Amino acid sequence: MPERDVTVGQLLLAEYQTVKDEQKTRIGFRDNLLYVTLTVVAAVIAAAAQAKQSEMLLALPPVCVVLGWTYLVNDEKISAIGTYVRDDLGPRLAELTDAQAVFAWEIAHRSDIRRRSRKVIQCVIDLLAFCVVPLAGLVVYWFAGQTSSGLLVLSVAEALIVVGLGHQVLSYARPFNSPRPPTP
Repeated sequence: MPERDVTVGQLLLAEYQTVKDEQKTRIGFRDNLLYVTLTVVAAVIAAAAQAKQSEMLLALPPVCVVLGWTYLVNDEKISAIGTYVRDDLGPRLAELTDAQAVFAWEIAHRSDIRRRSRKVIQCVIDLLAFCVVPLAGLVVYWFAGQTSSGLLVLSVAEALIVVGLGHQVLSYARPFNSPRPPTP
C-alpha cells in the first residue's frame, strides 16, 4: 500500500470543512429552537386558558430559559466558529498559499451596512421569545388572584432566572459588546 503524504494545507482545509459542517448543523438546530419555543408557549397558554388555571403559566419560565440558554450557547458557538475561521484558520492557510486572503465570504458578509440593525432586531426577538413571554406569563399569574405562597416564591425565583437569562442574551449580543480580542 503506497504511503500518502498529507500537507498542512490539506489538513487546514479538512479542518475548515469540519468546523463549517458543525456551524451549519448548529445554525439549523438554533433556528429551530425559536419555532419549538413558540409552539411550547402557545400550547402552555392554550392549556392554561382552557383549564382556567393560571398556575400552569409557571411552566413558561423553565421551558423558555432552557430553550433560550440552548439557543444562546449554540449561537455563541456559531459565532466562535466564524471568528476562528476568520482570525485563525484563514490567515494560516493564506500564509501557506501566499494568498492575499482566503475564505473571503467569512469577512465579506459581515460588512453589510444593515448587519448591525439586523443584530439589534435579532436581540429584541430573542429577548421577546425567551424572556418577555415568560415574564408576561408570570405577571398574568400574579394578577390572576390564584396565587399560593409556595407558588408565589417559585414564581419570583423563576422571574429572577428569566432576568438572568435576559442579562446573558444582552451580554452575548454582538452589537452591544466590544469585539473579542484576536485569538493567539
